[in-house]
Amino acid sequence: MSRLTIVANIKAKADKIDLVKSELLKLIDTTRAETGCINYNLHQDNDNPAHFLFYENWETRDLWQTHMNNKHLEDYMKATEGAVEEFVLNEMTEIDN
Repeated sequence: MSRLTIVANIKAKADKIDLVKSELLKLIDTTRAETGCINYNLHQDNDNPAHFLFYENWETRDLWQTHMNNKHLEDYMKATEGAVEEFVLNEMTEIDN
């Protein structure tokens, strides 16, 4: 089975950018240490600081699902409740040539 690529777009409310950013940063080290995580990279839009993007690669979808049910993501959701304007997640598969 091909590895799974996740592209997650998070748009913070204008007055909650710093809160959302600090909570997203807390996810990085814990997630990178998880079984199956190939990379977990956070980006912030140069023109719109409220827009964050995670680019992730996982060995399998099952291992990503385990990640999605971990406590640190639950903690993030509680900490940012009401602070995120929009969240769009895409599960993708790389097309090899």
